Amino acid sequence: MLRLFLNDQEEIPWDALVFVTGHINYGGRVTDDQDRRCLLTILSQYYNERTVDDPSYLFSDSGSYYAPQFGNIEVYRQYIETLPMLDNPEVFGLHDNANITYQQQETDNMMETVLEIQPRISSGSGGLSPDEIVLQKAKELFEQIPDNLDRSEGKKELFKTSGALLPSLTTVLLQEMQKFNRLMTQMRNSLIGLERAIGGFDVMSDVLDKMYMSLMNGKVPANWESVAYPSLKPLISWFNDLKQRVTFVSDWLVNGQPAAFWMSGLFFPQGFMTGCLQTHARLYKIPIDKLSFSFAIMNEEEPTEVEEAPEDGVYIYGLFMDGARWNRDEQIIDDQYPSELYSRMPIILFKPIQDYVRDPEEYECPIYKTSRRQGELSTTGQSTNFIISADLPTKVMPQTWVKRSAAMLCQLND
Repeated sequence: MLRLFLNDQEEIPWDALVFVTGHINYGGRVTDDQDRRCLLTILSQYYNERTVDDPSYLFSDSGSYYAPQFGNIEVYRQYIETLPMLDNPEVFGLHDNANITYQQQETDNMMETVLEIQPRISSGSGGLSPDEIVLQKAKELFEQIPDNLDRSEGKKELFKTSGALLPSLTTVLLQEMQKFNRLMTQMRNSLIGLERAIGGFDVMSDVLDKMYMSLMNGKVPANWESVAYPSLKPLISWFNDLKQRVTFVSDWLVNGQPAAFWMSGLFFPQGFMTGCLQTHARLYKIPIDKLSFSFAIMNEEEPTEVEEAPEDGVYIYGLFMDGARWNRDEQIIDDQYPSELYSRMPIILFKPIQDYVRDPEEYECPIYKTSRRQGELSTTGQSTNFIISADLPTKVMPQTWVKRSAAMLCQLND
């Protein structure tokens, strides 16, 4: 069908080809905006006039991939014979570090499979049995679960109403407290239930049995994940991260709004973003649907370096760059260093602007909660993983970073 379409044209309609292939043929299958942007960027690399008009045009920097000149079948066979057996990341526009990421993922998948199929057997001479190992872990975790967050301990200024309305960020704080309390309550109750089931006082349900195996394998139990924030961390790292998050929210509750916010430590960062916009809208009497965030990368690296909150907007810290890095000398997004998969971002100012128009020459960098760049639409209509896109200055075409899969992450996998 596409061939018939081309035969009817005096000149190749490149824009129409990109639209037909990217928006029509694949558009119905690709529902994520970031995936669609990636698809269109890759298509534009191959669907352009230089492919047929410029013999020097290359599909990758190595020079191995190009469109061979028109000839008989032997010409194409000879060209195909020159292609490498294994494609390097550069053919897809990725950095060489992508190979390391791929190998790590393959290793993790293999180790996870090994752990899943290992038999549940009793230990031999002198070692702890599986039941004893799980009971020991359960006891250690139970003793370290933070206390539930209590509104009565909060700073009074946070709860001053204006026209019978709480401040928007106070509402966000209360919602976060509720979510953390629900998670910690679930953890306590399930650990008690597991201990009783191992002791024979209660039935070992399917939920508790899966929890048993998760604790054995150092994974976060599914019944905790169901009420927790998205995370790919193993159990101990996840638990330490939870304690840090609760400490951050507790400090916010007791001491008032911080000068800089650890957005990564929140259950629902999208709600926090909306709260920031709503605060600005109420202050300046601007409709919230007229506001969008602008972004400025600061020189400060740590929240302790920030003495006071900005006049407008919020300071955000704790983000990591994946697929690229922030060049602090030139203040632009830049290529990764070899073997450095992630780099910490400086503090970022998220500032609400009325009728904000983004610069098309800047890279629209997506921010995700985890490195698994997929999510589902929640009941709020927002993704469970994608948060927002931040505009970052660049000296190269923004499409370069689309192919590099450059993004910011709230947390790493370890």
